[in-house]
Order: sequence, then structure tokens, then C-alpha cells
Amino acid sequence: MKAINQWFDEYGESHVDPVNKMLHWICVPLITFSVLGIFWAIHPAVAILAVALALAFYVALSWRIAVTMLLVSTLMLLVLSLMTNVLVPSLAIFVVAWIGQFIGHHIEGRKPSFFKDIQFLLIGPIWLLGFVFRSLGLRY
Repeated sequence: MKAINQWFDEYGESHVDPVNKMLHWICVPLITFSVLGIFWAIHPAVAILAVALALAFYVALSWRIAVTMLLVSTLMLLVLSLMTNVLVPSLAIFVVAWIGQFIGHHIEGRKPSFFKDIQFLLIGPIWLLGFVFRSLGLRY
């Protein structure tokens, strides 16, 4: 398995343009939330299972990143649990956020990383966390 820095470096290769980066800061958390929302609409246990599986992948890369993602995911699940209608807003957010992602990659002139390796769908959220960790002087 690749080390977290290898994942981040490879992901970063197609995320250099400032507009694309900005769109990722907006769209990646929204996509994460919307995917959890779609799973939640199926059944809350499905959303919780999805978080657990993602966390297993993250723990293998960095326990600090995994703990942070657990906190972020828990907050997202809490918000979803308070919503009366989850599916329709989640689907709308999902579509709009992916449009934003593809606009960013069009501007960048490079395909999204997940076209190369599907695991990059899990790297996007923690790539953003990597920036937060580095800006705070924290190791991941």
C-alpha cells in the first residue's frame, strides 16, 4: 500500500490550478456529505458502515487523519440525523458538487484522479485535511 504522502503527491498532480483547488475545498466536503446522505436515506446503518470502511482505509495511512475523519464524519452523520428529508437534498448536492469538480478539472486541464485509481475518491477528503494539518504544524 502507498504511504499517505505518496497518495497526496499523486493526487496533487492534478490539483495545481488555484480555481480547481478552491472548487475542491467546496465540492469535496459536499460530495462526502451527500454520499453519506444517500447512504443514510437507504438506512443509517449503511452510512455508518460506509464510514467504518473508509476509516479502515484511513487508519492504514494515518491514525491522526483517521481520527479527524471520524470526527468530521460523525458531525456529518449528526446533521443528517436531524434532517427530515435526506435523499432529495443529498442527490441535489451530489450532482451540483460533481459539476463543480468537473468544471475545476476542465480548468485544470487534467482528468480527475479517480479515473486512474478509484481509491482516489477516498483520498480527496483527507488530501484537504493534509493541508489543514500542515498549516497547523501537525504531523499526520
